[in-house]
Amino acid sequence: MRIARFSIDGNVAFGAVEGDKPDELVLDIIKGIPFADFELSGTKVPLSKVRLLPPVLPNKVVAFGRNYAAHAKELGNEVPDTPFAFFKPSTSVIGPGDQIAYPSFSQELHHEAELAVVIGRMCREVPRERVKDVILGYTCANDVTARDVQKREKQWARAKGFDTSCPLGPWVETDVDPSDLTIQCTVNGQQRQLGRTSQMIHSIEDLIVNISEAMTLLPGDVILTGTPEGVGPLNVGDEVAVTIEGIGTLTNKVIKRG
Repeated sequence: MRIARFSIDGNVAFGAVEGDKPDELVLDIIKGIPFADFELSGTKVPLSKVRLLPPVLPNKVVAFGRNYAAHAKELGNEVPDTPFAFFKPSTSVIGPGDQIAYPSFSQELHHEAELAVVIGRMCREVPRERVKDVILGYTCANDVTARDVQKREKQWARAKGFDTSCPLGPWVETDVDPSDLTIQCTVNGQQRQLGRTSQMIHSIEDLIVNISEAMTLLPGDVILTGTPEGVGPLNVGDEVAVTIEGIGTLTNKVIKRG
């Protein structure tokens, strides 16, 4: 099931995305929320009539860096022996079609296409064999990074946590095997990144076991799993799209921060 969060006539709701052709997609409005038992209402609205929002509003976004060997190498970094985590605040999250505001304190903005894991239930110290039980589904993410700030400041809070630096969407896919999916990033229609989730150094199970040893994960929290090689610059006016096989495409445009 593809679960989208959307607004229509000033109201916010979740809906199940139905259909195959982009111009014929409809939303069956969900009664309740997707983190508990819910029913489909049978009330359907065309996707073209709503505004898609970030598919979840996470309490926290836990991101893992250098989880693809080729990406670590392209930036001159060593591959970590254990998962390497950092945070992006909830205020960094935007949805499909929203604008990425180029931060005024950076001169080198980069895209990073990633598979995002959406947590479906409160959990802590998750054993490896139970990881699938705590996952609601998967979505596309762009870990937008102020690369010059990251290099200069070492600590990544500003470089990766600025407002609009975490596009998510277009929806959460609950029925996909994430072990070997194609991840692609294009800028203005030109391919920049192309990789597969099977190239991850640390698996999704590794990442969730690792972070849940330290902290409680809440429904709607998001885990970013790293980016393949090919990261590169974004400029004002660029349109960046992250496409993940079996999930969909997340598109955002870069604007000058007002």
